[in-house]
Amino acid sequence: MNEESLPTFITMPTNGYVHPSAVVDPGAEIGEGTKVWHFTHVSSKSVIGKRCSLGQNVYIADHVQIGNGVKIQNNVSVYEGVVLEDDVFCGPSMVFTNVLTPRSAFPRNQSSDYRQTLVKRGASVGANATIVCGVTIGEWALVAAGAVVTRSVPPYALVSGIPARQVGWVCKCGITLTFRKGHVICADCGREYSLEKDIVTITKEV
Repeated sequence: MNEESLPTFITMPTNGYVHPSAVVDPGAEIGEGTKVWHFTHVSSKSVIGKRCSLGQNVYIADHVQIGNGVKIQNNVSVYEGVVLEDDVFCGPSMVFTNVLTPRSAFPRNQSSDYRQTLVKRGASVGANATIVCGVTIGEWALVAAGAVVTRSVPPYALVSGIPARQVGWVCKCGITLTFRKGHVICADCGREYSLEKDIVTITKEV
């Protein structure tokens, strides 16, 4: 689908790209510099920020909100009720849900049935991970590949396993942090952090 064939009420990305095989429904908004790749479907009333990348075979449902600088890798569906803040990374084939007790015979397709899932700024979700709806993934947290997240994840936390459990802390740059006496300096980027009562605070930026 090229830009000339789209209705004028679809907001297309300035300085961005929409592959001819992609489908962008009327009412969708796509920010400047965003790229939409092969066989991706962006539904009506969804809002996608600037400088995002939607990989091959991505589905963005109605009313989904996606911030700036978000990268969604191949084969990811972002369903209604999911909010992705700025700089979120979604690995290949990871899964979001939006209903806790789905039944084919008793459809739960109204917005009131959906549980919101919030992925906060800078968080990363690894390949093939599953995020059960109703949770919040904190800022700069890292969900390992294949994990199944059933409860909220603190900021800067590293979680893995089925169900996911916290196994450590990570820097904004993604490097694992080891606190000693409540303090650590990232060996890779030099940011400094404090840890008090299971709350990580950045004390020095770079």
